[in-house]
Amino acid sequence: MLDRDERASWSIDHISGVTLAVREMAESVEFYRKLGFAVSYGGPGAPFTTMRAGQSVINLREAATSGGSSWNRVIIRVRGVDALHHDLVGKGLEPSAPRDAEWGERYFEIADPQGVVISFAELRS
Repeated sequence: MLDRDERASWSIDHISGVTLAVREMAESVEFYRKLGFAVSYGGPGAPFTTMRAGQSVINLREAATSGGSSWNRVIIRVRGVDALHHDLVGKGLEPSAPRDAEWGERYFEIADPQGVVISFAELRS
């Protein structure tokens, strides 16, 4: 378990609004809550839910199948990527190990319950 100082060492900075088709709303809402998002509209039993963290918005739309491309990804800019990774592992989630990218970011990825890849990235100076 992290102490208060470690929890304060990461934060989600921003993403643009993204809408994702999901098969199980309740499971998806719980997953995104663990990632630090809060419900601002809808919820586990609703067909459409909006979740927010800072300036970031994720919309979840319940659908029997998610049409279109099977390759879905959301990139979320954060501060304290390593501390965030440590916190998520402590919550029982299984993200990839953080790594440095040649394009100047440190990042890790995790798939949500529907298979959408979420990438948490921090710019390196």
